[in-house]
Amino acid sequence: MNAVTLNHLSKTYPGGKTAVDSVSICLAPGEVFGFLGPNGAGKTTTVKLLNGMLTPTQGSCLVFDIDPAQNPQQTHALSGVVTEHAQMYDTLTGIQNLIFYGSIYGLTESESQQRGTLLLKELELFDAKDQKLAAYSTGMRQRLSLARALIHEPRILFLDEPTSGLDPESAQNVHAMIRRLASEKGITVFLCTHQLRYAQEICTRYGLMEEGRLLADGTLASLRAKVCSGMTMTIKTSSIPAGLPCRQTDTCTFELAIASEEDIPRIVRRIVDAGGDVYHVSAKQPSLEDIYFRLTGEKEKPE
Repeated sequence: MNAVTLNHLSKTYPGGKTAVDSVSICLAPGEVFGFLGPNGAGKTTTVKLLNGMLTPTQGSCLVFDIDPAQNPQQTHALSGVVTEHAQMYDTLTGIQNLIFYGSIYGLTESESQQRGTLLLKELELFDAKDQKLAAYSTGMRQRLSLARALIHEPRILFLDEPTSGLDPESAQNVHAMIRRLASEKGITVFLCTHQLRYAQEICTRYGLMEEGRLLADGTLASLRAKVCSGMTMTIKTSSIPAGLPCRQTDTCTFELAIASEEDIPRIVRRIVDAGGDVYHVSAKQPSLEDIYFRLTGEKEKPE
């Protein structure tokens, strides 16, 4: 059984705007899937379709073989959702929020208290458990939102920019928790973000979106093989021989496209034989950003 199945899923809003355009994806349980693209790529609409908040215009989607449009309550029972802007109750404390949301999922107060306490400790919020939410910072709210989504032990977690507003240390803690949820508990994670570097650190598989279309999906290795084969060699040298194709990126620093690391000794020898001094050599494979911008035809990356 797949955790998520999208079969030519499409959504066109009244007025004619197509937000999701015939997207097909299958996810196995326990995957950490990065659903990537800029604002307006169709990520949030897809999550709403997968949670029964919208109905497809064409095609279909299933969450553990449940049709969200037909059975939204069943879908919600096995799903946890974290949006960029946490929606909880400012007049309740952190633990009271978790107890309340636990009751919505049919947990007893004792069960909610026990699970909530463990989650607050794991997310470094235990010391603030009796503070009202109104006193929480943006980052604390985001972490509490993750605890709320996990209170009923869902089988799949939908995350929309889950580290928005977090300091680097808190973000790393959330990353580690997401990995543990997938590896130790088998929870499927469906992560929506426009931060490609962040997604490369945490996800096991990716779907790259632009204007509602799925450009490509797969592991980083398979995407590299399909889109950006080869490597980039960076070399700092006093001079480059004539005829060696390269791009200067800084004073005495050049980039060259190579097929593999086996090309490096040949290039270094050519520079040295021509009288050049070599101060530094490194090579890297294409990043997720490189792949995305190759697919979209963009020539410049964002800062």
